[in-house]
Amino acid sequence: MCGIFGVIFKNHRPDLGKILLQAGRRLTYRGYDSVGMAVFSDENVELRKDVGEIEEVSQKYHYEELGGFKGIVQLRWATFGPPSKENSQPHYDCSHTMVGAHNGNIVNTRELIGELENRGHGFQGENDGEVVVHVVEEEYNKKNDLNLAVQEADKTLKGDYAYVITVRNASNMHCVKKYSSLYLGVGEDFICCSSDLPSILPLTNRIVPLYDGEYVKFAWDRYLIRKLSSGEKIERNPQKSSLNIEQARKGDYPHFMLKEINEQPDKAEALIQYMEESSQVQEFCQNLKEEPKIYLIGSGSSYNACVLGAYCLNKLARVEAIPVIAGSFKDLLGHTEHLQDAYILVSQSGETKDVISVLNVLEERKVKKIFAVVNVLGSSLQLRVDKFLPLLSDLEISVPATKTFINQVILFLGLSLRLARSMGRADKKTEKDLLNLPSLIKRTLDETRTGCMRMAPLLVESPYLYYLGYGMSYGGSLEAALKMKEITYIPCEGMYSSEFKHGPLAIIKKGDWVLFLSTPEDVSMTLSHINEVSCRGGKICTISYPEDSLSLNSDQLIGLPSSNHYLTPLLGVVVAQQLAYYVSQEKGIDPDHPRNISKTLTVD
Repeated sequence: MCGIFGVIFKNHRPDLGKILLQAGRRLTYRGYDSVGMAVFSDENVELRKDVGEIEEVSQKYHYEELGGFKGIVQLRWATFGPPSKENSQPHYDCSHTMVGAHNGNIVNTRELIGELENRGHGFQGENDGEVVVHVVEEEYNKKNDLNLAVQEADKTLKGDYAYVITVRNASNMHCVKKYSSLYLGVGEDFICCSSDLPSILPLTNRIVPLYDGEYVKFAWDRYLIRKLSSGEKIERNPQKSSLNIEQARKGDYPHFMLKEINEQPDKAEALIQYMEESSQVQEFCQNLKEEPKIYLIGSGSSYNACVLGAYCLNKLARVEAIPVIAGSFKDLLGHTEHLQDAYILVSQSGETKDVISVLNVLEERKVKKIFAVVNVLGSSLQLRVDKFLPLLSDLEISVPATKTFINQVILFLGLSLRLARSMGRADKKTEKDLLNLPSLIKRTLDETRTGCMRMAPLLVESPYLYYLGYGMSYGGSLEAALKMKEITYIPCEGMYSSEFKHGPLAIIKKGDWVLFLSTPEDVSMTLSHINEVSCRGGKICTISYPEDSLSLNSDQLIGLPSSNHYLTPLLGVVVAQQLAYYVSQEKGIDPDHPRNISKTLTVD
């Protein structure tokens, strides 16, 4: 959520507005409601911002016509203050000599506005990004040194954030990272900072990873990293990023989501091959072996993957694995002694605030075994843990997770199989089937596409939906329901199917659709739960390996090409992704940018 990009060039660039606009476009997938741009030319500043889509605001304020030697673009997702022109970023200080923009959440915003206004500061809105600029301004006026001002501001600002700030006639900028994503990019005649890699990579692949509690002073040809707490200098060279920016182009697909759904066979193959060949995976497993308990911690789709991962670890490796929603961890488990247990933190972006908060608790408790599963290398989570495994999904632009979720589940299944083998409990059939999974995903996409397109119009007018799953299918039903509600806005609940009779069954009336995910191993239980719905007039769509009994008891059956107990829930989610996509198209919704949510959640 929110996105900032700041850049300084060696010389005046008449196309600076176009460069900033392109960077802003590549940040839109994070989610936003307003756009702003500040361009500096000599001592002049053009700051233009408003509520709306980036193309709409750009046309209104002629962004592509702006030129200069440095600039900032910001996309805001409202937290403090409603979407408005006044709350849009970047912001001026009182004297219009300083401009800044932020990403994240300043939790003491209300208090600071009151204190600063009492000391003579004037605010245009009620946005926490504006508070950042005024706090830095106050310290700068005392010390006339932006380095010291940034360090002092850190003592005042409470929360998790990143920001970029500059004095209008200065040849440098400052950027700060405090538990929110931030990267530095080094080019031939420029240096830039950004909340996310997609806005940097078209310009340069030389990336400087930044750690929490650091800030950078940079000009077009040099940068200096310091610690926020002390001002101590830090030496760190750029690294070449291996992320492929071509992944950020839709090609012939109408939406990134559809493109990313169809990339899943290739990304699955890349991860499976990596897990077969990498010593990093062996080392990861060795660290997990003999652990009394493993906690799998994530939010949203990552949590749903943790649920499936826990089933795999428990059933295959007989390891006690417990999935935990990241946001609940501190209150639920943060007060107990778990120093000897292992923790796997799962996050697509590596910046998810709920997950980072868990990491903070574990570090405070001096827990020894903290691991991570991430897609974005160089992210805060990856940099702060000792051991991690990459998802190898490349960039995922659409807000709903697709290929990253599938690879999270594949990774947990692969770890479970390897641990099981090391304990003398190898499942050779599933090991073999896993190697064939990329082709099974491809078959699933091809063979179920027509069925999903036919099913979508039957669901589009539903006032509510349910996805039910038993055993291994439960985690899949959670993810299937999340996809449906994310991009169709139909209330959809994923539930353990045996729980449905304990209350929610009261909602079902004649003609209501209920969707089931099932494995062949759970057919008898699935049939029992199907009949509880159908005998009350509900209509049934089952996603499973074709079974005569399931076909006879379902109004619609979408068949999967594998009967493997561990693979069918994953393949069922692939079907659910396609089905949600086609329902969104029936409703005229852009699945890449569902309302009210963002790709990278950097606030609690």
